[in-house]
Amino acid sequence: MVIGGAGFIGSNIVDTYVENGHEVVVVDNLSSGKLSNINKNARFYNKDIRNKDIINIIKSERPDVINHHAAQKSVPASVKNPTLDAEINILGLLNILNASIQAEVKKIIFASSGGALSGDNSIIPTSEVTVPILMSPYSITKFMGEKYIQYFSDAYGISYTILRYANVYGKRQTSDGECGVIPIFIENIINGRPSYLFTYHDMPGGTTRDYVYVSDVSSVNNIVLNKGDNQIYNIGLGTEIGVATIYELLQELTNTNLPLVRRDERAGDIRRSSLCPKKANKQLGWEPKIDLYEGLKITLSHYFALHK
Repeated sequence: MVIGGAGFIGSNIVDTYVENGHEVVVVDNLSSGKLSNINKNARFYNKDIRNKDIINIIKSERPDVINHHAAQKSVPASVKNPTLDAEINILGLLNILNASIQAEVKKIIFASSGGALSGDNSIIPTSEVTVPILMSPYSITKFMGEKYIQYFSDAYGISYTILRYANVYGKRQTSDGECGVIPIFIENIINGRPSYLFTYHDMPGGTTRDYVYVSDVSSVNNIVLNKGDNQIYNIGLGTEIGVATIYELLQELTNTNLPLVRRDERAGDIRRSSLCPKKANKQLGWEPKIDLYEGLKITLSHYFALHK
């Protein structure tokens, strides 16, 4: 069962699971996901994880594994409305965990956020054992989610794998999510609009991030169906890239020259972020196959196909 399986990352994972012969059930309230994203070979429930009906769905389906990707995923939105952030990311998760125990689910795979949890850490790339620095309500609820999952594992014996993602990008991504800078830039370029860069006086290239292509994220979600029990893994390339560099690469790939307007920093933003993926490399045998330049080319091709 993939909860959030109509969204950007979740739908790509569903496709990978189906391609590998798994029976897949999708649960999504379509608040940000799209019906058109859902693989035709998956069964679908239109349901919000805050609704207690999710418990009955899980008890009825009795999946072996629940892959949880439904979330309030915007840092600025969490700053504006931390209550809503907690309702979705904590109370919704607890509905899933309680139902999982009743339905004897064997494993939970949880999408966490390496970037949000790493804060402005002095150690770059950041490893899984680094103490999280929580700079937004979103990062707080993601970290609490990890802790609740670990508690349920200790108390009830359910296995888990927690995947802390770097900035995921690629096919089906929208501009309103946690890592929306790439689709925002692309949409502005397609429409001939300038883009904005939130920056600091000592970082004219903007904040730095670690970017991982969505197919590499899908592949690790397939691997951890049978590996990585009761572990936390960083999923990224371990490469620190300035946001301005992303814009420059997109301009190069599209042969455009639109302005990038500097603006002041935003509340909750992290200055620098990059994740060390060595643990996933060693224990899971996972290696990202798509570098940034190639990933941006593929992403652009999907966008241009949609805007023909």
